[in-house]
Amino acid sequence: MKILILGASQVGGSIAEVLVGEENDVTIVDIDPHTLHQLQNRLDIRTVTGNAAHPSVLKAAGAEDATLLLAVTNNDEINLVACQIADAFFSTPTKIARLRSKEYLNNPSLFKMDSGFKVDVVISPEVIVCDHITRLIEFPGALQVLDFADGLVQLVGVKAVKGGALINCTLRELKKHMPGIETRVAAIYRDHEVITPKSETVIQEKDEVFFVAARGHIHKIMKEMRGASDKTKRIFIAGGGNIGLNLAIELDRKGYSVKLIEYNPERANQIAEEVRDTIVLNGDAADAGLLLQENIESADVFCAVTEKDEVNILSANLAKRLGAKRVMALVNRPAYVDNLEHRDINVIISPRVATIGSVLAHIRRGDVVAVHSLRRGKAEAIEAIAHGDATSSKVIGKGVREIPFPAGTGVGAIVRAGEVIIPNVDTRIEPEDHVIIFMDNKSCITDVEALFQVGVTFL
Repeated sequence: MKILILGASQVGGSIAEVLVGEENDVTIVDIDPHTLHQLQNRLDIRTVTGNAAHPSVLKAAGAEDATLLLAVTNNDEINLVACQIADAFFSTPTKIARLRSKEYLNNPSLFKMDSGFKVDVVISPEVIVCDHITRLIEFPGALQVLDFADGLVQLVGVKAVKGGALINCTLRELKKHMPGIETRVAAIYRDHEVITPKSETVIQEKDEVFFVAARGHIHKIMKEMRGASDKTKRIFIAGGGNIGLNLAIELDRKGYSVKLIEYNPERANQIAEEVRDTIVLNGDAADAGLLLQENIESADVFCAVTEKDEVNILSANLAKRLGAKRVMALVNRPAYVDNLEHRDINVIISPRVATIGSVLAHIRRGDVVAVHSLRRGKAEAIEAIAHGDATSSKVIGKGVREIPFPAGTGVGAIVRAGEVIIPNVDTRIEPEDHVIIFMDNKSCITDVEALFQVGVTFL
């Protein structure tokens, strides 16, 4: 697929890295030649220097035959104008725009009217990350919480801890421990190795277990995995940027007790005017004296979301040492993410991993409607719709065991007419089923996509 990315910043560069890795033809446009040169030294891409909102620049970048345009510069207006030009001048089929301002995000009708902006999909990394963190807070102990089928199904990653009822149990015994609860273990990670789940597989302490279930069953399963249910009430947020502010507003609305620390006094005052009950503190989140003064030891969650990775890592580690029960840190640089695994920070939040799924859902073939990256992008979970009939589809009418899924791939759940089904090997796929599939190695995605592509005839 020929893809045009506008903006070579953190978001654009991260998306380009993933798309190039999947053998797409990628061109990046940016006004900064130095940034483009750095990316070109690292990735197999074509680059064009210039203003992404200029028709001549878009033409030079190959907009005339691009299948997908991703406008992800740091300027909302440039992104909107670029999409408008791509539609009017080049008839680009799919246009995705990154937007940050609430003036646009809170007015979706701007993109639905015939006379509105020609944007097919709006993405906001800040909103995506905020939603991701909110779900982690709502499910204490979760490493990742992913929604499928409009939230009817969730895939949750959780670390098995001492005291959990499922420790040393085989997967065959799950039903005995949780009568009436239907779930499927999609994968287990143990000491950096993936364990393919089988009925005789034993859950061990410190295993990272990814399970799929109907949304209403998730809390029960997590309680069995982790022992006593943790209740989150008191939350500290370090950083009052877009993510920190949006997070405070959302948690405030949900009734949590929130304290937000912002270093810039003017920004702190601005935030104080926008939040309801959140306590806004002007200071350094890595100041032990300030944290102790504000009773950090009583914090259920400390979440560092400043714009600097180093500050987030330092303040989260400090908060953990001073008694915060659970700490999270926003980390952009992949090298930092890899090195921080299994350290004192409970959850590393990667905007790159959280955001890329929103893009991948629009380049996946075979009626894939949702994509989520796991394990720092090495694994993937998708939601695919089974279209066609038994003669035109490779999956409809077949039992799960009859479908030639690649090794390391499994069906976690099926949503059929609003009903969540945890399938067994004999469960048959029916037309319009939403099939939730987990892949422990995303390199097999092409084979999975092919299974859900509908042919004119199928023998």
